[in-house]
Amino acid sequence: MAVNYFDQISRNKWKSILLMLIFFVLFVGVVFVFTLFLGLGLFGLVISFILVGIYALFTYYSGDKVVLAISNAKEADRKQYPGLYNVVEGLALAQGLPTPKIYIMNDSNPNAFATGRSPKHASVVVTTGLLQMMNKEELEGVLAHEMSHVGNNDIQFMMIAIVFVGVIGIIAMFTRSFLFFGGGDRRDEGFLIIIALIVGILAPIAAALIQLAISRKREYMADANGARLTRNPKGLSSALKKIQQYEKNPNSQPVQHANEVTSSLYFANPFKGIGNFFSTHPPIEDRIKILDSMY
Repeated sequence: MAVNYFDQISRNKWKSILLMLIFFVLFVGVVFVFTLFLGLGLFGLVISFILVGIYALFTYYSGDKVVLAISNAKEADRKQYPGLYNVVEGLALAQGLPTPKIYIMNDSNPNAFATGRSPKHASVVVTTGLLQMMNKEELEGVLAHEMSHVGNNDIQFMMIAIVFVGVIGIIAMFTRSFLFFGGGDRRDEGFLIIIALIVGILAPIAAALIQLAISRKREYMADANGARLTRNPKGLSSALKKIQQYEKNPNSQPVQHANEVTSSLYFANPFKGIGNFFSTHPPIEDRIKILDSMY
């Protein structure tokens, strides 16, 4: 069945917003239960949100620098990569966005990602493997996908999700420690087990799964936006087919400097052997199928 660019974009946009609302409710619930259990009341709740706000600001303003450093990305030399600069500048002009900084990762895995707190402070990173494997049409498709992340504010969207997951994980750790080592005289054993199960175990798992679902929806939306931007979904589809063939090769390598925090930023899953349910990215075959049906 043929798929319209705009229908695909709208559908995934609203799904990701709904998931983020669920995420926020989970986050508020976990913080509330934690402060209530410790007997901190409203004061503790306010202090908790202030601390989360400080953490979020640090992530917002410094997250891209940390990601670039972790990824071992180096700023691209315009003289060495004139074609890459031409493609990125053309896509930025088409979107009415400032041209992002362009970085190179010396990595055989064909991949790319975008980072930055806003379109004015964005960076696009491509691997040497991607440049070697893709023709101009395919490279343009991949970069249009990444520029769509910049234009859609997906980077900020995912940074918020990362903050939520991190805070829920920290609260879960403190809750488990308090329940099992310091709070036995405050509640009956059955209540302690329930709190430990909900906050200490189930909440971080639920948060991680919601983050993965949000990431997958934003990838679908960036595919649709990238195809709309170039008016050539076949270029992006062809790039994904090449990456799919690369991943099937038993000698293929994951991205060297990717980790669990940065994996959701990449164009394709930077790891190997991860099931679709626990992946930051939709199945490549599904992305290809949707792109091939677009008009």
